[in-house]
Amino acid sequence: MSSTIKCVILDDEILAISYLKLLCEQIENVEVVKAFNNPEIFFSEINNLDCTVCILDIEMPGMNGLQVAESISDSKKIIFTTAYKEYAAEAFDLNVVDYVRKPIQKERLIQAFEKVKQINSNSAKKDFIDWNTNMGKTIIFTEQIAHIKTSEIDSRDKEITLKDNSNIILKNLNFRSLLEMLPAKDFAQINKKEIIAISAIKIFSTTEVVTNIKTNQENFLKLHVGETYKNALLEVFGNK
Repeated sequence: MSSTIKCVILDDEILAISYLKLLCEQIENVEVVKAFNNPEIFFSEINNLDCTVCILDIEMPGMNGLQVAESISDSKKIIFTTAYKEYAAEAFDLNVVDYVRKPIQKERLIQAFEKVKQINSNSAKKDFIDWNTNMGKTIIFTEQIAHIKTSEIDSRDKEITLKDNSNIILKNLNFRSLLEMLPAKDFAQINKKEIIAISAIKIFSTTEVVTNIKTNQENFLKLHVGETYKNALLEVFGNK
C-alpha cells in the first residue's frame, strides 16, 4: 500500500483553495490536512500539523509565498502555485519540489506529487538516484558521483560530474530535494550552488576545498566554501 501524502494549502483566495482541495481529493493517496488563506495563521499552526508537503501560493498580500518558504522547516517539502512565470527562477533557488502554474491542471498537480513520492522513495534507498536527465530516465549510483553544481544554462537543472569525469544533467531538480536523495554521510553542500562527495576531497580549509577531480593534466578542481556551510562540512567529517 502506498503511503499517503499529507499536505497543507496556503492561498489568499478562497476560490483558489476550494479548487485546489477539489483537485487533491481526486488524486490517490493525497490528503489535505488543512487549508489557510492567511500566512500568519499558517505559521501559528504549521509546526503542530501532521503534514509533509506545503502547497503555497506566491502572490499574497503582506507576506508572499517565497518569504513563507524561507521560514518553513526543511523537513517539509514545498510546491509553489502561481499565475506568474517570472517567479520560477527565484522559487527553485529556494529548493522547492515543484512550481505549478495557474490555472492548475489535475495532470500537472499529479506530476508534482509524483516528484514528492520519488524523492521520498530515493531517500529511503540512499544508494542511487532515479531521475530524468539529459539522457532520459536514468539511474545514477551515488558512489559514482564526485561533484554536483547548478547548471549554468538553466538554474533548475543540476550538472553531475562522475568519478570518471563524465557529466550528466539532472533535469528540474533543486538542491533541497537532491540532498534528501544522497547519503548524508557521503555528501556535503559547500556553497549555494555546489555539492561535493566527501570521497572527492583531498584537503579542505574553512574557505576552500581541493578535490581529486582533474581539470587538466596538472590541476585539480578547487571549490569555495560558503560561510553558512562551513559547520555542516565539519560535521560530516566529525561523523566519519
